Amino acid sequence: MPKQIAVSIVDDDESVREGMVSLMQSHGYLAQAFESAESFLGSACHTDCLIADMHMPGMTGLELVGRLATSGHSVPAILITARHDEGVRARALEAGVFCYLTKPFNENDLLRCIRSAVVSRAVQGDGNVS
Repeated sequence: MPKQIAVSIVDDDESVREGMVSLMQSHGYLAQAFESAESFLGSACHTDCLIADMHMPGMTGLELVGRLATSGHSVPAILITARHDEGVRARALEAGVFCYLTKPFNENDLLRCIRSAVVSRAVQGDGNVS
């Protein structure tokens, strides 16, 4: 039986977290939600793909991705944001973010990013957060 893919969602907006968890579960993913980057980092959870809001109190999504990379955890990351800023988008992609989506985004675009990120992770090898 194939392993269920774990997707971690980090967003300070509860309604976004709940909606994303429902979407992930409806497509067969194991979804875990966190209200902040700090709570995600403190969880020591296993994740195959990270979806994080770009703008959160405390640590931003981009800072979270940087923290994971610095600590040696290779997790494909998708950043989502309500603020379109081409400079920030370019910096995020340069820093290794897999996809950068502006809200409201099409759920099919998000699902396509997740599938591509998981395939990329499998090709590169596993860098679990756990």
